[in-house]
Amino acid sequence: MPGGVVSGPRVLLPWAPGEVGGLPGGWTAAVWDGTGGPPGADVLGSVEFFVIPYTFTAAARPLLARMPRLRVLQSLSAGVDDLAPHVPAGVTLCNARGVHDASTAELAVTLVLASLRGIPGFAVAQQAGRWSGGFRPALAGRTVLIVGHGSIGTAVEARLAAFECEVVRVARTAREGPGGPVHAFGELPGLLGAADVVVLTVPLVPETRGLVDAGFLSRMKDGALLVNVARGPVVDTGALLRELRSGRLAAALDVTDPEPLPTGHPLWSAPNVLITPHVGGNSSAFEPRARELVRSQLARFTAGLAPVNVVPGPAGAPGR
Repeated sequence: MPGGVVSGPRVLLPWAPGEVGGLPGGWTAAVWDGTGGPPGADVLGSVEFFVIPYTFTAAARPLLARMPRLRVLQSLSAGVDDLAPHVPAGVTLCNARGVHDASTAELAVTLVLASLRGIPGFAVAQQAGRWSGGFRPALAGRTVLIVGHGSIGTAVEARLAAFECEVVRVARTAREGPGGPVHAFGELPGLLGAADVVVLTVPLVPETRGLVDAGFLSRMKDGALLVNVARGPVVDTGALLRELRSGRLAAALDVTDPEPLPTGHPLWSAPNVLITPHVGGNSSAFEPRARELVRSQLARFTAGLAPVNVVPGPAGAPGR
């Protein structure tokens, strides 16, 4: 860290300091919520701890090279695949693991239930004033395969507990979890055929980019549902489109590749698909948890302790 007297703000926050419980004695903060112009050189030149405003990573990235004193970069997203390659040498990057668990898990279960029970079709029928019944599968009695059993995958499983379904867990490495065995990725080919629902909560890393390819999809049973609340590039969009058009599989996607999904993209009009615009983490549950994380991280930083949620390399984390 460069020497000299620090005369400007040492922290750059997306909220007023009082909203995170204040600052340590002698510390000052500037506020930038991602909107409007970026902070000036007098601010950026003194910042040691930068909390990136949620959903404003693209606007924040160019500022990093203008922060010579920066020591800790705190993202408010669980996934940092769009940020990690841009972090200057010597700066500690932290993700928001745990902040989005409740919101994203809620949406994952919502997408499962809405898809299985045909809610999109009922909404269309309501707009047309048409009483349109019919038989739909329940979640009860189904097998749900969760691919990615970190904090978000664990939160999804916790919310599925009330629905009388069987949960099968998969992560990059096998282990024994609180709810039962967690299988390794290498076991996926033998597990996919028994799953009625496959929920993706993996991080976007080289190992998971394109994980759900034509081979993965071909192993899913006829009529199965794919739910993606991870990152769009985890799924091969072309391969998924072929399965949707054939009518063999259904999908519910909070994330897509490309994203945002452009007007006219074939996914919009594909059959058997429900799309939400990457809103899994953006709920009323987010901000209180985000502020608590920042409060804790600042306390650790000023006490000379290592922060939590440190990203060890150019890797993301599941979810938002």
